[in-house]
Amino acid sequence: MRAFGNKALVLGLALAVLLFLYAPLITMAVFSFNDSNYTGLPFNGFTLEWYAKVFANQQVIDSLWASVFVAAGVVVLSVTLGLPAAIALDRYDFPGKAWFRRVVMLPIVLPGVITGVALLSFYVTVGFQLSLYTIMLGQGTALICITATEVFARLQQVGRSQSEAAINLGASEFEVFRKVTLPNVKTALYGAMLIAFSISFDEIAVTYLLTGRQNTLPMTLWSLLRREATPEVNAIATLVVVLSVVLIVLGIIISRTKNALGQGAAADTGEAAL
Repeated sequence: MRAFGNKALVLGLALAVLLFLYAPLITMAVFSFNDSNYTGLPFNGFTLEWYAKVFANQQVIDSLWASVFVAAGVVVLSVTLGLPAAIALDRYDFPGKAWFRRVVMLPIVLPGVITGVALLSFYVTVGFQLSLYTIMLGQGTALICITATEVFARLQQVGRSQSEAAINLGASEFEVFRKVTLPNVKTALYGAMLIAFSISFDEIAVTYLLTGRQNTLPMTLWSLLRREATPEVNAIATLVVVLSVVLIVLGIIISRTKNALGQGAAADTGEAAL
């Protein structure tokens, strides 16, 4: 079959698209090393001064730990609710199952502003004080579907044969979950946790509407940008981008890694139960 189009032209178009998408990020990263008090040309020289100032800035460090705290809470929330949801969707038939699956996916489809406004109205109505916990609940609402989707997809790949064999051999539901289901889905679960952590770490739409007195790192970055785009701001943003990319790539790689049990796993579980 003849190749479609001119190879050099296709390659050039692909590079142009990549340049259009990532030129702003590359520019930001380059000027975070510029030995100048201003963002822009000329490039006076290479320096790590701005990164040193980032790690010496107590406001940035405090907001960094706040972001880590919120993201960790979101991961716990997404696993606590997303894992049972995935197992229910895969293992059981119940009225409204199709609608339940759509409802679980709905928060991630909605714009963050809509989710934030809805939750803000709810918290104001019930008199719930805005804090890091309200941010955690708001982000967790949307990111539960990450865990549910990843684990559900893995359960569909694994099938039910091992679980059914373990039950036939006398294993209880809890033993099947602990020794068959969980080992089979753990890589997908770890990947979903990393992806959820990354998305939560740099989320701003929901955070902006639900934040209290403590700011997360994206909110601190936003407040700095409102004054002036300095090389220090470029350094913070570059670190956030690098961390997010690393976490998402690791999450995708881990979630796509198969970790199925061996053929004798179900039998071992059944024998242990007996």
